[in-house]
Amino acid sequence: MSLGQREYDNFVKNCLPPSHEWPEFLFNLPELQFSDNLNATTELLDKAVLEGFGNQLAIIGSDTQWTYLELQRTVNQICHVLTKDQSFHPGNRVLLRGSNSPWLAACWLAVFKAGGVAVGTMPLLRQKELTEIVQIAKISHAFCEEALKDELLLTQQNSIFLKHTSFYGKNSVLENQIKDQPIHFDAYNCRSDDPALIGFTSGTTGTPKGTIHFHRDVMAMCEIFPRYCLKPSSKDIFIGTPPLAFTFGLGGLLCFPLWARATTVLIEKLNPELLLKVIEKYQATICFTSPTGYRSMTQLVHQDQISSLKKCVSAGEALPMDTRKSWKIASGLDIYDGIGGTEMIHIYIASAPENYREGSIGQVLPGYLAKIVNEDMQEVPTGEVGKLAIKGPTGCRYLADQRQTHYVQHTWNLPGDMFHQDKDGYFYYHARIDDMIVTSGYNVSSPEVEWALLENLAVAECAVIGVPDQQRGQIIKAFVVLKPGFVGDQKMTSELQNYVKAKIAPYKYPREIDYLNVLPRTETGKLQRFRLKKWIINHENSLYRWRSLWSLFWPTHEITTS
Repeated sequence: MSLGQREYDNFVKNCLPPSHEWPEFLFNLPELQFSDNLNATTELLDKAVLEGFGNQLAIIGSDTQWTYLELQRTVNQICHVLTKDQSFHPGNRVLLRGSNSPWLAACWLAVFKAGGVAVGTMPLLRQKELTEIVQIAKISHAFCEEALKDELLLTQQNSIFLKHTSFYGKNSVLENQIKDQPIHFDAYNCRSDDPALIGFTSGTTGTPKGTIHFHRDVMAMCEIFPRYCLKPSSKDIFIGTPPLAFTFGLGGLLCFPLWARATTVLIEKLNPELLLKVIEKYQATICFTSPTGYRSMTQLVHQDQISSLKKCVSAGEALPMDTRKSWKIASGLDIYDGIGGTEMIHIYIASAPENYREGSIGQVLPGYLAKIVNEDMQEVPTGEVGKLAIKGPTGCRYLADQRQTHYVQHTWNLPGDMFHQDKDGYFYYHARIDDMIVTSGYNVSSPEVEWALLENLAVAECAVIGVPDQQRGQIIKAFVVLKPGFVGDQKMTSELQNYVKAKIAPYKYPREIDYLNVLPRTETGKLQRFRLKKWIINHENSLYRWRSLWSLFWPTHEITTS
């Protein structure tokens, strides 16, 4: 039985939300007029070879370099391993686990080409988290980096779904498996609305959800931000830090380079110092990383070291003004800022440096519509802060999750961000809805206070949250990581508080400051304020229980805390 004749596994399609809960999808650009049949790997890789790019370098890894033709052959051979040796059916879910590398990229493309549904996972996930994902998505197959196999094997032992695992890398089982496989493979004739991937949210809220994206969504993200904002060419060399399991990385470090017929550098575990060295080594021209990454590189970079670099892209979390300015001084380069999300697959509001307006993220990209609304989904006046609502060629479809109706309302996607818009259509970020602090009747955004603190020379990193207070409802509390040579004492606390009062409205200063060695972040670099909030709640609950026990035995004494 050929692949085209095999029965399609409809599990993902059956787990789509009912159509009346979907956002409205817009295909109002010529580039978005996709044919009924569409396979993302055919568009990104096979057509590149047909167009004459076969001998161009496609992917550079730490010990592997593939041209477009070599990448195509490897992808085809992996497809044969799936379909001939592993009882694969189109629509089956395939878990992908590994650090960024050419082999991981080939596995992503092979899953698309064979008609499977790719489920990327972060390398640091452990058995418990992997088991949950396998259970939710009923995953039957997996490709895993050899060095990360232990947790996956434990997951397989405890799963009734995960039957086939392959481990890749140089001199790996998968490399041996593909040696005798044919180098040609006919791509599965996908419909444009066949599921291509399930993106699990990266966990800033602590409750990850799986979002279904079709083959047309993969191609739509390529036709918007790269075409209308980044404007790469086939001569570009992409590099960066976001994992391919994160849709920011999947787009920026795999799909966008292939769409542009360019080259991408996929190196494992790029810290800021190593990233700078690899940029210099491979003469990279376009860099994707987080605001935290740019802030860290600012302290290390020499302009002659990155003379090849032309464009820098930031997303994943809000870009502080000070980070933008410091990077410009240190590197001579402006930053392409943008906001996107797993539910929307990639960036939908952005600005190229030539269109940048101070303080804003940018304007809505062609193909998308955006507005600022209140709790009743009514558009608010220009300049007023409200919730961002967005729609376009991509949007949220959660995998069998009742939270669909929270994210999509009245055909609009609600990413959960507070913005205001000026009269010229520029959007200004304030905070995640959950990160707005109401203190003494004033609304304060966590990032605004964080950005003020980050301008102080003593502050390396910081996070700001609201904590309960009987008098003010909430007070502003900061967690600060100091740079080497600075001490987190009362003198420093007073200095930082006065510094914030001088920078922004005085009522926004942090009334409490704790000093930490590290802040909780996701693997993609996003700050996890919810973990700090949870710690505060647990701390307060423990203190309450201790006070209750104390009062039973020593009712005339009072416990006080600083």
